[in-house]
Amino acid sequence: MKQQAFLEKINPVKDKMYRLALRLLISKEAAEDATQEVIFKLWARKDKLKDYTNVEAFAMTTTKNYCLDELKAKKNNNLRIVHQNYENNSISLQRELEVKDEMLLINQIVDDLPEQQKIIFQLRDIEQLEFDEIIEITKMKSTAIRVALSRARKKIRESLTNKHNYGITKN
Repeated sequence: MKQQAFLEKINPVKDKMYRLALRLLISKEAAEDATQEVIFKLWARKDKLKDYTNVEAFAMTTTKNYCLDELKAKKNNNLRIVHQNYENNSISLQRELEVKDEMLLINQIVDDLPEQQKIIFQLRDIEQLEFDEIIEITKMKSTAIRVALSRARKKIRESLTNKHNYGITKN
């Protein structure tokens, strides 16, 4: 496989790879390094990429495994949700602060989730991957993925509800 053909397969996926790496490794620099390392690994296996039916799923799986190996090596279990910067110039400063506080709260809640639920939540709700892609990446059964995702969403929902209810009764 030539460089141009390789880049045509990898370029559409590299942003997702970066976001997953950032989600798992926290640091932008570590995520950039991880993404670059995974791309190098994929380049080294470029001739075998044609054997994979879903190159994106293979790239995401490789990214996930690389990041988990890095976390094990560094004994770093801190994971954070990746969120898009909320850009809307017409909102008030107060609303902007409320959104920022809400995102920080969600980050804290997601940090408390078990690692498997964090990964599945990231892949499904942040990256919006299909279940068959998540199955391929995580090597888990469909029912296990759905249960983990349901539990993650329930924990997030309950924590937000409790926080907001506490804030109402407190005031």
